[in-house]
Amino acid sequence: MKLFHKRSLFLILCFSFHGFCAETDTITSNLSIKDPGFLVSSGHVFKLGFFSPENTTNRYLAIYYVVSETTVIWVANRDNPLTDTSGTVTISIDGNLILNNGRNETIWSTNETKPSPMNLNSSAQILDTGNLVIRDIPTRNVIWDCFSHPANTFMPGMKLYENMSMSSWRSPSDPGVGDFTAAVRALNIPQAMTWKNGRPHWRSGPYNGIFFIGIKEMYLAYPGGGFRVGNDSGDIYFTSPALRFLTKTDLDLSGNLVQYLWDNRNKSWEVTWVSNQNEWFDPVSRDEWDRGNWTSGCTRRTQLQCDFENRNGDDTFLRMPFIKVPDFAQPFPARREDECRTFDGVGPDFHVRLAFSELENNDGRLVIIIPVLVGVAFVSICIFMAWCWMARRKGKRIKDQKALETLQSDSSAIVLKDESENINIEELPLFTFKTLADATNQFHDANMLGRGGFGHVYKGRLANGKQVAVKRLSATSGQGGEEFRNEAVVISKVQHRNLVKLLGCCVEREEKMLVYEYMPNKSLDVCLFEPTHPSQKILDWVKRFSIVEGIGRGLLYLHMDSRLKIIHRDLKPSNVLLDGNWNPKISDFGMARIFGGNQDQANTAKVVGTYGYMAPEYAVDGRFSEKSDVYSFGVLMLEIAWKLWNEGNGIAFADQTIANLSFEAEIVRCIHIALLCVQEFPKDRPAVQTVVSMLNHEIADLPLPEQPVFAEKWDRIHVESTRPTRQNGYSINELTITVLDGR
Repeated sequence: MKLFHKRSLFLILCFSFHGFCAETDTITSNLSIKDPGFLVSSGHVFKLGFFSPENTTNRYLAIYYVVSETTVIWVANRDNPLTDTSGTVTISIDGNLILNNGRNETIWSTNETKPSPMNLNSSAQILDTGNLVIRDIPTRNVIWDCFSHPANTFMPGMKLYENMSMSSWRSPSDPGVGDFTAAVRALNIPQAMTWKNGRPHWRSGPYNGIFFIGIKEMYLAYPGGGFRVGNDSGDIYFTSPALRFLTKTDLDLSGNLVQYLWDNRNKSWEVTWVSNQNEWFDPVSRDEWDRGNWTSGCTRRTQLQCDFENRNGDDTFLRMPFIKVPDFAQPFPARREDECRTFDGVGPDFHVRLAFSELENNDGRLVIIIPVLVGVAFVSICIFMAWCWMARRKGKRIKDQKALETLQSDSSAIVLKDESENINIEELPLFTFKTLADATNQFHDANMLGRGGFGHVYKGRLANGKQVAVKRLSATSGQGGEEFRNEAVVISKVQHRNLVKLLGCCVEREEKMLVYEYMPNKSLDVCLFEPTHPSQKILDWVKRFSIVEGIGRGLLYLHMDSRLKIIHRDLKPSNVLLDGNWNPKISDFGMARIFGGNQDQANTAKVVGTYGYMAPEYAVDGRFSEKSDVYSFGVLMLEIAWKLWNEGNGIAFADQTIANLSFEAEIVRCIHIALLCVQEFPKDRPAVQTVVSMLNHEIADLPLPEQPVFAEKWDRIHVESTRPTRQNGYSINELTITVLDGR
């Protein structure tokens, strides 16, 4: 009991003197914030807390960024700082948010009064937009918000009404109200203005429906923003929609409106535009100009060379687009649609005469230089490409008539073109190298799913939370660009539940990567041959038979049902992936070949694949067909089985975890079908559609298999021997399978 009282006392002290023991975005009447406590928005974008400007110990209640705690967007007690760290923020008895010092004196208050009095049922919350709002808890209505009382910063999502204004700081160490104010005035034509001590200091051009003329950068700074009419009051206000990136517009100490954009890579603010910049003219009298007396006008920084005899001092005209019109400009409606189309620009252009020296260090000279360089580069590229084309036509032998050419499209996607059949393949989504590096934690070894001759496969998670598998082609890989493009184009042409799905690719400099759907149960070889893998207990015969059927359906689709006839050429357990429901997905199409409509067989001088799963005619003579895939499918089902079949003990070579008498007939039938698939000669092997029918018991009586052989027996003369007698339902032969290892 004594321990309970101590803990209760600790919690009371924690809430009373420190506000919170955990981060929160809301304060209610029974909680408080004591310096240096703070509120943090739910998305960890903004904080409401205490801060001291540079070169002072005064304390202020302010809203600032989490990523840059020295960047303040709003200050509560601007003109009444705390002199120590005794400040406390609470909800008062009338429902206002107040800031008290150590003597319990109110330093600042929202001081909001309503027809129906506020009460203790209010709360204060800091939002991810940077807005501090006070709500009536029962109704959730907003009673007060800091965006309606701006300081020196305009934020996305803020509504700046005509009767509202921003004010600059006095100095970098004093956030009190300074000399400059800024507001939007919705006159005949709305425009932004700044004042110094009540006198006009600067104005933008009129608002043209997209941006303020004279600030062309605002078109990019505030996409979708502009003037709106309030639903309730009918008042006009200027707003900018909330953006996905961090941006703000400050009224600085010199009276300039400056927009900043957060550079997350360099952890700094970048200036995107400044309101009043003039690099060619100065006021005649700076003091009079600052007091708002502009009658004396401006003077050129560099005088014109009007003496035509001086050929070395020519003047020039500078085109200045988007120049604001005078303050007395008036709008006028277009009477007809064609009149409206006459003014198709986004702002007026102005040509000002300047001394040539004003532009000699600027980009004016580039107007001539850049087109010349671009033209020379274009002609050089055309000549080089023509030379390459002629050299290729004359002497370079194309190794594979199915080679694919990767072209860069205007939509930043990879477009693949099959040269042999002139078929345009649909565009594949293009991932950047940075996106895939971030998704895989910079290709960390902990995320590696497997490796092979092509490179490595990594597990990754994209920004949207989707898990993917990233196949990264190694620079030292035996596979080259042809295999990479081949795999991409083959998978882009086919889509089946038993084929792995390609989500996109990445081609940047030397990097080549393919992005697939993630298969949580890895590959079939891991599930079958790793004793410690959990699947050893999960993969009963029903699941294994379902996997065999799925692989058969995938092959049937490739050989018969897809738009193009595709021979895989490298079917093996490691190229069969299993999804979360143990559905098989055939993968790794780097060695696959596309056959024509009437083509049944092809030859290649380059034999690729895995010895032990290659059909004999392919391993020795380079001849392959759909029966080559059937052979690999049989080995995949069978591995080494003939000896036990020969001994009449077909059930003995089944995995002991699935050796169930109730499935004996089905297991033996699968072995029988597998042996039919691995017969020596292609003509003896069943087609894949026949294999699927056999698995589904659509063909009741199975033919007896010939004895299987491998590559070293290919030279023997095939003699049709007398078929062995049938014992216990199995055919007998004394040969065993020999697996060849490639050198």
